Amino acid sequence: MRCVIARYPFDLTKGGVLDSMKGVTPEPVTGESVTIGRRRYPVKQVGEVVTRQDRRDFTGGEVTRAMARLGFTCHPAPGAEPAPSAPAATPVETASALLGGTVIAPQDS
Repeated sequence: MRCVIARYPFDLTKGGVLDSMKGVTPEPVTGESVTIGRRRYPVKQVGEVVTRQDRRDFTGGEVTRAMARLGFTCHPAPGAEPAPSAPAATPVETASALLGGTVIAPQDS
């Protein structure tokens, strides 16, 4: 698969990525990560090993997109999962709450 990382084109294959990462010890995961084989690697580490470029030259998103297209499982940064969204209060409910009134929760139909 052809992809562009840090403005440079690369022809990546799933087997080639597996071979490149074989024997590489994963660093601690603090941000986005990708599962390769049985190990979970930070995306910046994978990008550095696979492209042989400095980590500052590319974004994690570029590597994440490439790895996802190759079929690897990508994970968001820990704690980056969106919280379940509550229904938004109407302007009248917000004003009522600010003035010390009670907020009536919307009923499910």
